[in-house]
Formats: sequence, structure tokens, C-alpha cells
Amino acid sequence: METLIALAAGAFLVALGLSLIHRLNAQHDARIAAYYFSDPFPAISRPSGRSNHRSTGQALSRGLTGAWP
Repeated sequence: METLIALAAGAFLVALGLSLIHRLNAQHDARIAAYYFSDPFPAISRPSGRSNHRSTGQALSRGLTGAWP
């Protein structure tokens, strides 16, 4: 009988822990959803001006194949 009570108490504690974790995750998700992430930091944003990307035509004219030499 004591074993059955101990198993029931263990199952109750596991269920209580799972519900607590679930509520904390929902609260955390609500905080993340309320926070506005789309503005980049000023140091991270790229300055306007020339880009350093080459077009594919320039890469082919220089003989670059894209493979490691």
C-alpha cells in the first residue's frame, strides 16, 4: 500500500512540475512576442554606398570557377 501511495505522489509531483514548466514557457513566449526585434543596432547596419559583391559576368571573365584550387 505504501508503494502505491509513493507512486501516486511521484506521479503527482511529475505532473505538477510539467505544468509549471509549461506555464513558464508560455510566459516566456509571451514576453518574446511582445518584444520588438526588427530594428538593427546602428553598428550592425550596413552603410549605404558601393557593395563589394561582384557580378557573375565579372567573375567568369576573371576565370573564377568557384571551386577550391
